Amino acid sequence: MAQSVLNKKSLNFLEKYLNNASPTGYEWDGQKLWMDYLKPYVDEFLTDTYGTAVGIINPKAKYKVVIEGHADEISWYVNYISDNGLLYVIRNGGSDHQVAPSKIVNIHTKNGIVKGVFGWPAIHTRSKAKEEPPKPENIFIDIGAKDKKEVEKMGVHVGCVITYPDAFHILNKDKFVCRALDNRMGGFMIAEVARLLHENKKKLPFGLYITNSVQEEIGLRGAQMIAERIQPNAAIVTDVTHDTTTPMIDKKKQGHAKIGDGPVIAYAPAVQQKLRDLIIDAAETNKIPFQRAALSRATGTDTDAFAYSNMGVASALISLPLRYMHTTVEMVHKSDVENVIKLIYESLLRIEKDETFSYFN
Repeated sequence: MAQSVLNKKSLNFLEKYLNNASPTGYEWDGQKLWMDYLKPYVDEFLTDTYGTAVGIINPKAKYKVVIEGHADEISWYVNYISDNGLLYVIRNGGSDHQVAPSKIVNIHTKNGIVKGVFGWPAIHTRSKAKEEPPKPENIFIDIGAKDKKEVEKMGVHVGCVITYPDAFHILNKDKFVCRALDNRMGGFMIAEVARLLHENKKKLPFGLYITNSVQEEIGLRGAQMIAERIQPNAAIVTDVTHDTTTPMIDKKKQGHAKIGDGPVIAYAPAVQQKLRDLIIDAAETNKIPFQRAALSRATGTDTDAFAYSNMGVASALISLPLRYMHTTVEMVHKSDVENVIKLIYESLLRIEKDETFSYFN
């Protein structure tokens, strides 16, 4: 395969895909963009009740392999509207209250976007002796309304979902920066695998299910549902993991991973070792750089949902190292993105029809 796998069309799609809001429970607009891009490279699509989308190659094959990312991004809900027109929020996923103050937000209503800001008391007015940090109970959104009645006239009500508008950009030519790289990058990378299989005219001896799951951020829910529907024989999941080389991260607790040093291959009980060995062999044979991570009881990703579904599905996790997770300036390295794509692609070419991955053969 050529050294660079991303092209101009890929990057144009990535920018459009990232800039579209896709909060947990409201992923369908992003899924439509994703399916439109994937359409030339798959035979058919499957969608489910909650919005998970699957592009299928060889849909009639009995043996099924999933490659998967998740489509949703963290967000907020309007939880309470004060008499003076300020909005208080609760999380929809693992939104970080500490990065909220002074951020611009989009409030999604049936009449369209209402703009707002996370306000915060000026530094001059805060007590230096007992300064209160941002907390879920004290952060609030100001939409410029004079009172609760005006808020409601603007179409904003309890339950409206709130996202950040921060858009995609590239730092220093090779660092992708945006909110929601976790895990829109996964959906992008598996779509690129499908594109490469099509362009390189590769014929797989199994059905390939390119799966963009919903609702990962609130408990792997979309993957749980779609695993039961597809009933795959194997699953390769991709998500993000922490770059631990930035300040205030304890490597003794979090392990060592760095953007630019390659995909991170997971070791965890949910990771089937023969499938992981196949992936490592694909990396070593094709000189794809990679890192390793130990993840203890659970991976915390959709790998867990697939692994423990349907009486056990051979599953593995290939992670993209990322800085500043669950902020609006998440950052990944272009070379890692390309190498995750290559590694999934090369791993698929190694999986044989009816492979059991049994430890007892």
